[in-house]
Amino acid sequence: MTPRDRRRVSNWLLTICVMLLGMIALGGATRLTGSGLSIMDWRPVTGILPPLSHAEWERQFELYKGIPQYKILHDGFGLAGFQKIFWAEWTHRFWGRMIGLYLLLRLVWFAATGVLTRALILRLALFFVLGGLQGAIGWFMVASGFRADSTAVEPVRLVLHLSAAFILYVAILWTALSIRFPRPSIIPDRQAGRRVRAILAAAIGLISLTIVAGGFTAGTHAGFSYNTFPLMEGRLIPEGYGKLSPFWFNWIANIPAVQFDHRLLATLTALCVGLVLLIGARANLGERAHRGVILLGWAVLAQYSLGVTTLLLVVPVPVATLHQTFAAVLLSVAVFTLHALRGVGRAS
Repeated sequence: MTPRDRRRVSNWLLTICVMLLGMIALGGATRLTGSGLSIMDWRPVTGILPPLSHAEWERQFELYKGIPQYKILHDGFGLAGFQKIFWAEWTHRFWGRMIGLYLLLRLVWFAATGVLTRALILRLALFFVLGGLQGAIGWFMVASGFRADSTAVEPVRLVLHLSAAFILYVAILWTALSIRFPRPSIIPDRQAGRRVRAILAAAIGLISLTIVAGGFTAGTHAGFSYNTFPLMEGRLIPEGYGKLSPFWFNWIANIPAVQFDHRLLATLTALCVGLVLLIGARANLGERAHRGVILLGWAVLAQYSLGVTTLLLVVPVPVATLHQTFAAVLLSVAVFTLHALRGVGRAS
């Protein structure tokens, strides 16, 4: 690939990453507004069109009236209220289709014009397939909200959908960076670079676990309880943390435990990133890695502040949506920095 082709392909993939950030934001807003169950059928192709007649709107509304969420939460709110939540969910699904279409069309074009290697074509085709699978996982999640006495989706399925989105996002981002910067940079201070890389890898693991814990916090609506910080109803560890059996079930279903775990992992993440910043900011890691370390410090500060604000304000939709979206931004900065440190073992 020529340098010009590398820029074109990496810009395309980075644009997809930005679109995926928008998808994560839309998913958060859809969940927070209770809109996710408003579309009762899954039509991967024809579903790109919204209802185009009053009769179709009435049909969709009648389907929605048959699920518990309507009867328990929205009984009597009328067609206008249904249309409001319908458009939120439709936009979420439409945006996902646009990402898939943009990926496919540009992939076909770049492959046909000889820009991509065979290995890269196969990798990008796999991303397209995984994107389609993500849509199927989304429907698997939504379907769990149609059960009797249910007003929301199952937390485990929500976390599965969220985790799959983040995995795909990181895979595309790493590919874009590898195309943009095909040769690892030389790290002048290799000893410090190795330490920073090891701690950063741990930080990325903690960020990932915190995102998973955040998914369970969202799925169980744990953020609407214990709206004080740093203590939880005057206690460091909330009462009833281990009330469920088996013990591990508390981590996914017990509100005090779910929220405490999310707080704890977020704090450990911030401390780990702080250690990266302490070592990396003073070491000669090269321009790109040094910039990544500094940005990572600011990003974790912003994300931690957003989390506390979301908690103290009892989960307002705009702030909570931004908190979920910025988790992807924080992970992006960490991945960018790790990628910049690939050359830590190279001799100068």
